[in-house]
Amino acid sequence: MDRTLKSLSLILSYPSAELQEAMPDIGAVLAADPRIAPATQTALWKLTADLAQGDLYDLQERYVMLFDRSRTLSLNLFEHVHGESRERGGAMVSLIETYRDGGFEPATSELPDHLPVLLEFLATRPTREAQETLADAAHILDALSGRLKRRESGYAAAFAALSALAGGNADADAVAGMLGQPDDDPTDLAALDAVWEETEVTFGPDPNAGCPQVRDMLALMDQPAPQHRSA
Repeated sequence: MDRTLKSLSLILSYPSAELQEAMPDIGAVLAADPRIAPATQTALWKLTADLAQGDLYDLQERYVMLFDRSRTLSLNLFEHVHGESRERGGAMVSLIETYRDGGFEPATSELPDHLPVLLEFLATRPTREAQETLADAAHILDALSGRLKRRESGYAAAFAALSALAGGNADADAVAGMLGQPDDDPTDLAALDAVWEETEVTFGPDPNAGCPQVRDMLALMDQPAPQHRSA
């Protein structure tokens, strides 16, 4: 078990009282990992302290505003790969099958491409496999980190750590392209409702798809997501 990947999975999960109690131990795990730069470790320590000591309802509201109401900060990775396309459903089914082939059954109601779920799975995989999978998503991780920095969010440190674990070789042009997209306004609920009404994810099997490994699916992240349809 890679305790660092597991810890980052928990940091990026929806805040709860149980997670608050675990934050000191999570911070200690991250502070002891030599793969993470000292400056990032310091930022992570501040983040875990904030998550441990903050008002739970405020933490939950902040999480929702960042990751649930901001599509450009979505933790559902295929959102950044397939957008609204029908391919997303087939990719989701294949990912579930990959989890099951690896003996992993997510104990959550989140979608299988939810980053904390993927990190929990990768924590159980060989180090090289986990690093290569993260490397395939490196430009998305860097772009999310950049967007969070623009919002002055402490969560940016978690993505900086993931970028380090991925090897820090993200495609600069791909990162710039993602950062060039306008950020969502999480307070514009009417626009948010319109976006999600347009989105359809079908979980039926794709007759053209086999059961690729996680890396094969995430390798498609180098391709930009399809543009959203206009309302």
